[in-house]
Amino acid sequence: LDWWQADRYCEQHFAQLLLEPQDSERGSFSKLLQSHHVRGSVWLKERDSVLHRTKRRRGHTVPVLVFRDKTDTKYVKVLCDFPALPAVTACAHLQWDTRSQDIATIFSYAVPAFINEFQLRGFVDEEGFVRFALIVHGHHSPYLPVFRADGQWHHFCVTWQQDNGTWAIYADGKRRAAASGLCSVGPSAPQAISGQGTFIIGQDQDSLGGTFRAKESFSGNITDLHIWHKVLSTEHIERVHSCWAVEQGLVFGWSSNALEVESTVQTVATQLLCPGPVEECRVLEVGSSGFSYASCLQPLPFLCHYSKDAYWQLKRAQLESSHALARRVNALAVRTVIPDSVFTSGVQDMNLSVALDALDILAAVLREGEVSVLEPSDLLAVLQLLKQVSDLEIQEEDELEMLEQLGQYYMEVTELILDEQNTGTWSLISQVIRGPMAVVELCDRMVSLLVPLLTTERTKITIQHGNIGLHRVTVKNMWFGYGSLQRCLSSSAVSQDTAAPDGAQNPREDLFLIASSSSFKLCFFWDNAIPIVPWLSVEVKGNFPVFSLVLLHVSPDAGGMWSTAGCSVAKSLPDSTACFCNHTTNFAILLQVYEMERTTKEEFTLQTLTFIGCGVSFCALIVTFILFLAVGVPKSERTTVHKNLILALAAGEALLMVSELAKPSQVLCFMVTAFLHLFFMAAFSWMLVEGLLLWSKVVAVNMSEGRRMKFYYVTGWGLPVLIVGVTLASSFNKYVAANHCWLNVQTNVIWAFVGPVLLILAVNSLVLLRVVTVTVASARRRSKMLTPNSSLESQIGTQLWATAKPVLVLLPVLGLTWLCGLLVHLSIVWAYVFIVLNSLQGLYIFLVYAVYNSEVRNAIQRMKDKKKA
Repeated sequence: LDWWQADRYCEQHFAQLLLEPQDSERGSFSKLLQSHHVRGSVWLKERDSVLHRTKRRRGHTVPVLVFRDKTDTKYVKVLCDFPALPAVTACAHLQWDTRSQDIATIFSYAVPAFINEFQLRGFVDEEGFVRFALIVHGHHSPYLPVFRADGQWHHFCVTWQQDNGTWAIYADGKRRAAASGLCSVGPSAPQAISGQGTFIIGQDQDSLGGTFRAKESFSGNITDLHIWHKVLSTEHIERVHSCWAVEQGLVFGWSSNALEVESTVQTVATQLLCPGPVEECRVLEVGSSGFSYASCLQPLPFLCHYSKDAYWQLKRAQLESSHALARRVNALAVRTVIPDSVFTSGVQDMNLSVALDALDILAAVLREGEVSVLEPSDLLAVLQLLKQVSDLEIQEEDELEMLEQLGQYYMEVTELILDEQNTGTWSLISQVIRGPMAVVELCDRMVSLLVPLLTTERTKITIQHGNIGLHRVTVKNMWFGYGSLQRCLSSSAVSQDTAAPDGAQNPREDLFLIASSSSFKLCFFWDNAIPIVPWLSVEVKGNFPVFSLVLLHVSPDAGGMWSTAGCSVAKSLPDSTACFCNHTTNFAILLQVYEMERTTKEEFTLQTLTFIGCGVSFCALIVTFILFLAVGVPKSERTTVHKNLILALAAGEALLMVSELAKPSQVLCFMVTAFLHLFFMAAFSWMLVEGLLLWSKVVAVNMSEGRRMKFYYVTGWGLPVLIVGVTLASSFNKYVAANHCWLNVQTNVIWAFVGPVLLILAVNSLVLLRVVTVTVASARRRSKMLTPNSSLESQIGTQLWATAKPVLVLLPVLGLTWLCGLLVHLSIVWAYVFIVLNSLQGLYIFLVYAVYNSEVRNAIQRMKDKKKA
């Protein structure tokens, strides 16, 4: 079997693929295998390895032929002398134009004796699949679906050989259709494809090299066409799909120099993102006792390894079994669903229909109680069947109703074997199976089969039977090979101090761990590029496992937090998805006390508003500060306090604008966070000083001006230094957030900023209320003295203006617009309002305290008068 099949076979038989022997064991091990007549290479499972060799994606730049629209003029001729072809393989990358549902000719090969000698045609069916048909010697295969008409690049291969006319069609490295009989019948059959013909891309030849019809022409893009005079193996087709050259038997290799391109056909250079090289797996060379690697898809011998205790438990279960369950189920199915022995069961070719039938019968037998208490061999046989079902590969043409029904039966069988009466049976196979937690792992694997059920309309599934079920299965995207995840799930618990593998670094001390216990099971992967990974969580409540596939943010001490925020699909490929995750720093995060889930568009809008607002505000604050210094505004407590507020706020906003640049460096990001904390805390402390200064004007305070200024400086700069210092001392390792350069929300460090800010805003609100009360009372008295006979409307207008004026003038310096920050958790709209109001705080200060400030205007006027004089 190939490596993946071998590994799955051993796992289904309660064993594991043979582990790599120690150096001291190699010689004796090879002799043992040779004594059993095993030669050549044998599959091995590497020790301490999840993936055997990392798949690397690489770019592959090629000339692409662009066929715009269906015409009878566009064609490309292959300049090659073709020999007679008793067998042939043709492969290319294709991007199908989905606008037309007419039949299109991808390529046609004609010879003088037969126009339709070798041809590939296709069309888009009503269900959105591209269907291909192969024509050889004029014999036409049926149109069969090969890939979705999604406008993406797809790789295809077609093979044919004259023996029995055997043919096959592959798409994206997988065989989609195969049959025989595509050949002539009669005394002269079979015949090879004739040589010395004309090969045309994009048109059907009704005469040798010409007479094209627009209706049958190809529309789309095509590149990387290669032709061999033999049938390539599945392994070789996988290599070609991965953009690796297969030179043996090559008749034509893709090159713009070997093409005659009609003038209206456009040629552009494009980089294809290849799936990567064929993955290689570890093998033991029996003769030499050495290790090497071979393609994982190559069929090789293998051995399954049992621990002694597990092996003897299995043997005992087989010897003491009455096989009552197996006989009953097999009799109803009229075939072998449950084998007599878990050791001797072969490789079953199981598809959705077979699996559904098997689980239906098994559930019926268990439900009816014909076997009251399961024997150890029965329980093992059921678990073996569940393993085989969970390893199914769902095909695109499979009916989704059958898939959902399979999930129902799976859950029912799972609940029945977890019945309390089988407790003793589970204990008798404790060395083979780690208890009922194994069922949770099987249900976990079953989740991956249900992915096709989820659509944009149906985003959640609940399948439940009795006390067990799949609840709210939510798939955001599957960006990984499930085989690697199931190996991860079967791993034992690893401590939270798990280090990254060689060559990888955990960014900003983000930890990704594998953990397992009776109450939960999680598996996280590290990524040295972004600390965001999609994963399936399993939470067991009683006997009820809850699954959810989501994006995970992991921070050192918080243990992780679920979020789908800020990620979108950048590029979708047949075997993978490239994602763009945009966790940006914006003004709204300053008062956020927990992570918010936002779309990429919302994140981008917030960042843009922040950058524009802070940019304008910063410039306005600098101009205001220069005016205060340059124009000779008379020195006073008020102007000194204003200047310190402006300095702190300008520094904070400048740092916020450039904080994105510090994210790649852990040290720099830490420093930016600390200074952001300091300057914004200082800004609020000086807003508090503004409030205290106003209070001293409204309410008599018995303190000299010199002492007051010392108190103001201690409050304005000393208090922020103290707060930041204490926070750093107590929370140094959990100070910075995972996704941006700001205080950590998950470890509650954010309250070292939000807490003092809320206190300051509360004090300043009381100050403003007191100022408004005094101002309104004063306005009322002045109105009565100056205009005692004024109308009611006039008095109301005067009082409203007396209320509004202090509010408008004092809002920016008291920071009360920051109260909107408390509402950002409610809606994205409040986040927009908060950013607009507060990122433009500097502009507001400039307008109120520079442009419309009488002291500044008088100082400027004095400068003008002095200049005139």
